Amino acid sequence: GGSYPSENATIYSINIQSQGNTVVFGDLTQAREGTAGVSSKTRAVFGGGGNFGAPDYNILDYVEFATSANALDFGDLNYTARETQGTSNETRGVIAGGYFSPSNSNSDTMDYITIASVGNATDFGNLTTTWREGHRGIISNGSRGIFGSGVTPSFINNIDFITIATTGNASDFGDLLNAGRQHGGACSTTRGVFAGEDLSPSGGTNTIQYITIASTGNAIDFGDMSVVGGQHAGGSSHVRGVFAGGTTPSSPYAINTIEFITIATTGNSQDFGDINEKLAYAGAASNCHGGLS
Repeated sequence: GGSYPSENATIYSINIQSQGNTVVFGDLTQAREGTAGVSSKTRAVFGGGGNFGAPDYNILDYVEFATSANALDFGDLNYTARETQGTSNETRGVIAGGYFSPSNSNSDTMDYITIASVGNATDFGNLTTTWREGHRGIISNGSRGIFGSGVTPSFINNIDFITIATTGNASDFGDLLNAGRQHGGACSTTRGVFAGEDLSPSGGTNTIQYITIASTGNAIDFGDMSVVGGQHAGGSSHVRGVFAGGTTPSSPYAINTIEFITIATTGNSQDFGDINEKLAYAGAASNCHGGLS
């Protein structure tokens, strides 16, 4: 999914351990932007999403990583929103927050699903701040899930954590280096990385920052991306984080670049390849993120 110039249904794939351009995988059941991606080693689920006009959705779609094909219906979230975010371990996916239109309000809701079975989501708890959208997940060490930044409606630098196997409200983890939204997220089993940042309408940053997932504390500088902006789709293996697409503060706004980092080190990102089109607000998932053994 994603947007620019209009909402998109296409699913693209890459091989994280190599470099190169995206390959078409299939289509979502509904064209939309701002979906959350959660995954196990075999299956990816994309939740929520919407259009900049209307409507927004509570859709849950899924695909099997091993087979390129169109997504299938998984069930529904308990709430309707776009710019939701997700974190997962091998068993469970948690989808949190988002933005509702036309009411122009945000959510602190968290829902969870069991990735291996289809069905509707169940309430998990709440984020530490209300009115939250544009935060970033996709960071987990298998036990803990991390969400960072967002809009409340002011930009914030909060980092929250949950224990994925339980239910309950999120707890405070620490702070990001800047208040903003729409970082790209990636992780290994030990370290979580946030890349880029949207500071609309004042632009963005190209900062990459990291945390140690098992502890609590503020983020630390990692390096820089080559582009200034946010709305990157983030994915990872145990070794490498990949950040795809996004927006920049000036025309033509949406970009098709893909960059990567080696998570265990620090330093600037490197060129990975390109998406087949310019794309922002896309959801991402991988079959070997930090929360999977």
